[in-house]
Amino acid sequence: MPYYDLNVPWTPDNPAETQRTLVFLKELGYNIVALTHTISGTKLPNDLSCPIPRPLPFDTSHNLHTLTRLNLPLTSNAVNHRLSALQACYDLLALRPTNQKTLEQACRDLECDIISLDLTVPFPFSLRAKTVKQAVDRGIGIEVCYAPAVVASDAVLRRNVIANATSLIRATGGKGILLSSEARRASGCRGPADVMNIAAVWGLNPDRGREALANMPRIVVATATLKRESYRGVVRIVDGGEKPVVRQGHDKPKAEGSSGKKRKADAVTDDVQNNDKNEEQMMPKPLSKREQKRRKRAEEQAKRTERLEGSVD
Repeated sequence: MPYYDLNVPWTPDNPAETQRTLVFLKELGYNIVALTHTISGTKLPNDLSCPIPRPLPFDTSHNLHTLTRLNLPLTSNAVNHRLSALQACYDLLALRPTNQKTLEQACRDLECDIISLDLTVPFPFSLRAKTVKQAVDRGIGIEVCYAPAVVASDAVLRRNVIANATSLIRATGGKGILLSSEARRASGCRGPADVMNIAAVWGLNPDRGREALANMPRIVVATATLKRESYRGVVRIVDGGEKPVVRQGHDKPKAEGSSGKKRKADAVTDDVQNNDKNEEQMMPKPLSKREQKRRKRAEEQAKRTERLEGSVD
């Protein structure tokens, strides 16, 4: 079962640390990792292209598959019309609402793959189960990041992460949860079994914890791929559907006959059709009900005639 970590911050100033984090995640048992770029500020830049280079400027394990992800803070609806352009530039798009209005919009209407809330501060809105379940029903993952609670030295910050994660798990009932690290260093990463134990302490069922590391991330990645590579997430063109060209005239394909000589395809087709007709003629046709009744009446009439002739003699 492949395990996912869909939130590893990309640090262009220190690529060596990112390399160590990726190598350590692979040693822990993760197979798919998403490198995250976060846009700061309330306005989007003119250039929406992904700053994460492909391929990466350093060597990683050949069995480790990397994705690109964008974290976009939402403070208003001014950037909603550019979400489709952002989805085309990244493998995953994660929205981070900052108020009640943007949270309700993200869960109900906006096109995204993940909703990632900032767990290090108290939520500035009321987390309603009905609102969050709208996103879960649409196939959007609700992310819970554990690294801030593991490596933080501030007790208040750890308390905020634990309280917010518990509220998210309670609001969703454990459905649609994604467990990610958000670790900037290798020291903040934990193995899948340890992450499931941490989530169990926060109230997530162990079975749900395994789904949050494997099944739910796989669904999110597959859905995001369909959105980019298909028409409205329904039809994906994998072949143009061209029909083979049949040449006419003397260049028609030939088939081997029973005598070993080559014959034209039309002659072979005619022989097959004639054989089928002969077989159909040899097979007895089923009698209709009218014919069966007629034959039965004829047999009864013949029996009555025989009895009359016998009585006359």
